[in-house]
Amino acid sequence: MTAVRKAAWAVLAVLFAAALFSDAIAGAGYAHQFRDFPAAPMSWRFPLGTDLLGRDRFGRVLYATRLSLLLAPAAAVLSTALAAIAGGVAGYCGGWADRIVARAIDLMLSLPWIFLLIAARALLPLNVSPTASVLITFALLGVLGWAAPARVIRAGARDIRNSDFLLQSRACGCRGFRLLVRHVLPNLKPVLLAQFWTSIPLFILSEANLGLLGLGVVEPLPSWGNLLRELETDLAFNPGTVACLALMMTVLACFKFLLPDGDFHS
Repeated sequence: MTAVRKAAWAVLAVLFAAALFSDAIAGAGYAHQFRDFPAAPMSWRFPLGTDLLGRDRFGRVLYATRLSLLLAPAAAVLSTALAAIAGGVAGYCGGWADRIVARAIDLMLSLPWIFLLIAARALLPLNVSPTASVLITFALLGVLGWAAPARVIRAGARDIRNSDFLLQSRACGCRGFRLLVRHVLPNLKPVLLAQFWTSIPLFILSEANLGLLGLGVVEPLPSWGNLLRELETDLAFNPGTVACLALMMTVLACFKFLLPDGDFHS
């Protein structure tokens, strides 16, 4: 492991620990209102000031970081699992299964990702609880994000299908689903891991886009998206927004360095 990757892991670990104990660090919950200090400036008590409702921006930014660092990887696990099933079956079985999956992948990739995500979210109830909005947002990211990883996994499975070790496994009597699970998917592990790490920054940015449009995580739960939405009404210097952007860029850069080729793209 290179020094840069070690540094990226260390930064992510520190940010995750701070986000996990955000209430203790900030001294109050993300929804607690200091009614005597609405829109307070930066101070020792409020390092990033407070919003118009008197909520500590520092604690809210930390809690938003917790949501992204916990749920974006969860959405990436879901999308990678769906991609492994679809791409693995298509590449290994070939024939009609491969053609069906290939057409489904082409259809999903032909649609603009962000517009597809916005349309799917808009079709679901918007007046849901904050917890439900979090689950809906990241579940949608996971369910709709399988196509690009599936294409890569399908190509890898197709290469493995006629390999010597697979032919030997067939000769020893290994067949069907057992062959796929025991031999094909384990040999796709590097591809699966690469697609997993690639998906996380994509989902972080997608949640931020949804939050900016008011279709992501709803108040009073903070997320990077709905914190950045304050730019719509307040163009003045806002330390909370600056901190939110800085944290997002730092996290995205760290995930970039965790990839072997240093690339986000699927």
